[in-house]
Amino acid sequence: MPDQGSARGIRVLLVDDQPLIRLGFRMVLEGEPDLTVVGEADDGAAAIARTGELAPDVVVMDVRMPGMDGIAATERIVATSPGARVLIVTTFDLDEYAFAGLRAGASGFLLKNAPPAELVHAIRTVAAGDAIVEPRVTRRLLDLFGGQLPADGAVAPASAEPAPARDPLDDPRLASLTEREAEVFTAIARGMSNAEISSALYLSESTVKTHVGRILMKLGLRDRIHAVVLGYETGVVRPGAPEGRPPA
Repeated sequence: MPDQGSARGIRVLLVDDQPLIRLGFRMVLEGEPDLTVVGEADDGAAAIARTGELAPDVVVMDVRMPGMDGIAATERIVATSPGARVLIVTTFDLDEYAFAGLRAGASGFLLKNAPPAELVHAIRTVAAGDAIVEPRVTRRLLDLFGGQLPADGAVAPASAEPAPARDPLDDPRLASLTEREAEVFTAIARGMSNAEISSALYLSESTVKTHVGRILMKLGLRDRIHAVVLGYETGVVRPGAPEGRPPA
């Protein structure tokens, strides 16, 4: 597979407090010609330091670690090392820590028991600038936790009422979008792929791709997974809404 953006290959930092997990990941990745494990860390603070020293393209980040956890480390790495993408690894499907990692700026999450080929694919995908979370998995995750997310990012009490739905252009964070971009943004937030958006809005896939790129740039989002998160935060999409429904 062609290198993702550099003749040096994709540089990977492994972060996990369990040496055997790091060893297993290393053995898988070192068998790939375009992937290079440049270092390891066993907690969040070490991950931040090693990212600064080694400039990895992708940080494979555990969540539950002693000292600084992977969520806090992800937030710091995203803020201080914008060239590094973070891939969260988690033990349980739909773990709330995976969502917190996405909120902190990670570009996706993967289960620790995923097949080796999925780990390799995830790293390549994240390195290429895309999110690794599949739309349907994204929807399940956000349907579970999205209703508990006020605008400030804190987790609201379970009894709190979800924010009412509103027109995409009503929220100041979305004011820069054109009418067509607002339609595409709404479709992204509903977990629709470029092909699905193309069919729903009668646009070519290349045009959809152009709109997606402009939307991410205007809103300062790293990838489309964070567009989904923003869609829930602003009320453009409500938890439990049907998947893949064309924008109104």
